[in-house]
Amino acid sequence: MKRVLILGGTGDASKLAAKLAKISDVEVITSLAGRTQNPVTPAGIVRVGGFSGAEGLAEYIRAENINVLIDATHPYAAQISFHAAAAANLCQIPHLMLVRPSWKPVCGDDWIDVDSVEAAVDLLPNIAKRVFLTVGRQQLAAFADLDNIWFLMRLIEPHGADALVPPGKILYGRGPFAVENEYQLLQEYQIDTLVSKNSGGDATYAKIIAARQLGVKLVMVKRPATPPGETVSVLEDALAWVMGNG
Repeated sequence: MKRVLILGGTGDASKLAAKLAKISDVEVITSLAGRTQNPVTPAGIVRVGGFSGAEGLAEYIRAENINVLIDATHPYAAQISFHAAAAANLCQIPHLMLVRPSWKPVCGDDWIDVDSVEAAVDLLPNIAKRVFLTVGRQQLAAFADLDNIWFLMRLIEPHGADALVPPGKILYGRGPFAVENEYQLLQEYQIDTLVSKNSGGDATYAKIIAARQLGVKLVMVKRPATPPGETVSVLEDALAWVMGNG
C-alpha cells in the first residue's frame, strides 16, 4: 500500500485526493491547516492542524510511513511549501508541488503588478477611491489605515470581532463566480480598482474579466517565491507522478 500525504486546502488538492482514493493500492491522507471553519472535506483520510515546522512534518511523515508528499497548498502559503520541501529532503521521500498556473495580463487589462500586499497599500492612495478587495481576511488589517478609500471586501468566512478592517462593506461568498455577477457588482458599487492575489485557476477569474470589460484598474499581488523541486500544474500529471514514485 502506497501512502500519499497531500498538503491541501485548495480545490485542486481535493480533486487529486478524490482521484487517488479510487486507486486500490493507494491510501491518501490530506492535511488541512484548519484556518477555514467549514472546509470542503476531501476523500480519504483527513488530518487538521499544523506540523510545527519542517521537523514536525518530518516526524509525522516517519510516524505515518508516508511514501510520497504532494504540496497542493494555496500559491500564497509559502511557508508550508518550504517546510514541505525541507521535510521531504530530511525523510528522503519523493516530493511534488501541484501549482496552478498564474493569471497573465491580456489585451484590455489595466494591470499593475506589485510585489506584496504592503506595496498595494502604498500604491492605492495614488490611484483609487473605491476598491474591490479580494486578498482574504488575514490581509484586511494592512488596509485599515486607508481611510480616504472605500472598500468592498469579499471573504469566504467572517473575520474576528476585534479584527482591524478598512472602511466599507463586507460580502461573503465562495467561488466559482459568474462574470455577469462580478460585472454587476463592480458597477453597483462604482469600483475603480480591483486588488487581488494572483491565485490562478477558474473559480475567481470572472472578476478579472469583469474588470477588463469595465476598464477597472487591477492591482495584482505577485506570488511569493517557491522552493526548488519538481512541479506540475495538471492533475493528470500529478497522478502519473504518484504512480511512478514511492
